[in-house]
Amino acid sequence: SSERRREAGMKGLILTCKHHDGFCLWPSKYTAHSVRNSPWRGGRGDVVKEVADACARHNLRFGIYLSPWDRNHKDYGRPEYLVYFRNQLRELLTGYGAVFEVFLDGANGGDGYYDGARERRQIDRETYYDWPTTWRLVRELQPNAMLFSDAGPDVRWVGNERGIAGETCWATSNREDFVPGRSDVARLNRGDRPGTHWVPAECDVSIRPGWFYHPSEDDKVRSPQNLMHLYYASVGRGASFLLNLPPDRRGRIHDSDVRSLRGFRHVLGATFARDLAAGARVSASAVRGAGRDKRFVPQNVVDGKRDTYWATDDQITTPDLTVDVGREITFNVVRLREHLPLGQRVEAFALDQWREGRWLQFADATSIGSCRLVRSEPITTSKVRLRIMQAPVCPAISELALFAEPK
Repeated sequence: SSERRREAGMKGLILTCKHHDGFCLWPSKYTAHSVRNSPWRGGRGDVVKEVADACARHNLRFGIYLSPWDRNHKDYGRPEYLVYFRNQLRELLTGYGAVFEVFLDGANGGDGYYDGARERRQIDRETYYDWPTTWRLVRELQPNAMLFSDAGPDVRWVGNERGIAGETCWATSNREDFVPGRSDVARLNRGDRPGTHWVPAECDVSIRPGWFYHPSEDDKVRSPQNLMHLYYASVGRGASFLLNLPPDRRGRIHDSDVRSLRGFRHVLGATFARDLAAGARVSASAVRGAGRDKRFVPQNVVDGKRDTYWATDDQITTPDLTVDVGREITFNVVRLREHLPLGQRVEAFALDQWREGRWLQFADATSIGSCRLVRSEPITTSKVRLRIMQAPVCPAISELALFAEPK
């Protein structure tokens, strides 16, 4: 699985270490319901360790999913269960190297077998899990790990399982309004502006109709073109893209999924291999300090560096910037980035092409943030103009790049 993710151009892997059924893919010392009591590897196996080690070999970040709901544990719904849950979390956060994300979903009880008690157990999702205490444990054991849930506190759910962020998607959220499992999906999808905390969205979706492997779905795997569509609707709106890949009965990623992933990587790589605006001449209607300070000059948007940017004086909030390539080029993707240490500043922008001696608008959008991908029909021109239409403060634009998808 880790090798396939690397082939697909992905940066990390989050393993479902325990789902709602309560079965643990590592030999937890706190339950008999684990790989320790399975015939696999003679009861001496540890899936979590094998996957974490594979991630290290393939230079992928490793993350964990631990279901809060447990349909097997006798104490689920009682205070004692939280001790068990945190003991397991401690095992996962101390035995497997660096963890980049801890994915906590909003599963909040229901029908289960609870150590033989076949019954329905309900919990108060607002209070039962005492999330702040669990979050503190993660901070103590893995201070660099991102915490994911409806409420963040670091990364928020995007509000659907279709992998699609809002056309307007702010990285800020009033996260105190949310708890894991209780969410306003429209707000999660677009974020809050103004927002109290920086909690960017993560878009989770499966490569198949369902989240688990079924042979009947082998011909229903998402195509490379569909995965590209999801990439533009997630990464292209400033969010991250989390693609579920269910292993088959062999414990491998099925050939249909692998074919699709390889096709996706090919299109992705071919599209973003070459920035057609790199090194172009750039001018702007305004530059901070009249351009005397090189930290703010327009040329910074085409230097390929994330930490340089173009800015204007404070009172100038709707300037424009022109990228002149000096020859006719054909592109259909524009990538914009803001300088994030200064926050999300732009609220609306438009893009123009130079054609037959005049400017013609070909796109407009709202939020930019870490990455905004604007995809259009192929455009042939020598100049592109960015117009900031609305912003409460002066813009700080880190990048304007132009790319062409392969035919």
